[in-house]
Amino acid sequence: MKKTTLLINCPDKKGIIATVTNFILSKKGNTVYIEQHVDRELKEFFMRLECEFDQDEEKLTLFKESFNTNVAKDYNMHWKMYNTEKKPKMALFVSKYDHCLYDILGRHASGELKVKIPIIISNHKDLKSIADAFNIPFKHIPVTKTTKKEAETQQLELLKEHKIDFIVLARYMQILSPNFVDQFPHKIINIHHSFLPAFPGAKPYHSAYKRGVKIIGATSHYVTSDLDEGPIIEQEIVRVSHIHNVRDFILKGRDLEKIVLSRAIKHHIERKVLVYNNKTVIFS
Repeated sequence: MKKTTLLINCPDKKGIIATVTNFILSKKGNTVYIEQHVDRELKEFFMRLECEFDQDEEKLTLFKESFNTNVAKDYNMHWKMYNTEKKPKMALFVSKYDHCLYDILGRHASGELKVKIPIIISNHKDLKSIADAFNIPFKHIPVTKTTKKEAETQQLELLKEHKIDFIVLARYMQILSPNFVDQFPHKIINIHHSFLPAFPGAKPYHSAYKRGVKIIGATSHYVTSDLDEGPIIEQEIVRVSHIHNVRDFILKGRDLEKIVLSRAIKHHIERKVLVYNNKTVIFS
């Protein structure tokens, strides 16, 4: 059986679910899971559907063509169908912080993350030993103000060579150019603390500690040309108090970053994210 995931968004209208499921049935498919949401304010319909087909790839291609002609056009749908069993290829971008990298590679090694990781790219050499320990190729591409364009050209060539589907910035401390981001729309996942914009700069935890904050958070989002303003995928918080010092803040923050980033990656891998109007619908 070919397992597929169908993501749909379109203007809300009566009969969408019945039309889609009946069409799948007519093509000898079986719907095994369905979840939908209607944004009443925008009058937009969102749906994630899992189905199975006793068909080969050629017949699935014909199904997509027929679905587009006989269903999608009538409802003005934006839709994508994914092979559930195919593991997407994920590239990791890192700098010097290792906590997210260790966490991702550990989850991948244990089989928790259903992806392939063909390459780790870094602007520093510091984390090469970690990549070596997990037997994943590591490419060091230095980035400076004068070499940024050439460095990104190298990076894009590597990503194309390895047929990368999406990128995870696992604490990669460089701002990607709009040209780079445009090559991977809603396919670059970032993680950072949630102190912005109140506590910017190199030591946000120190600033937050001095201010006496009571909540620490982390945010994972898709990267857009607007810095740290892309569609949010996942967030989490933990409470802190006067008994915690700066080191406690940092450790708790790093734990949150690992958890939030891994959740965001899972959502993306499992095709549970729909982006609309710079916001996300996250299916359960």
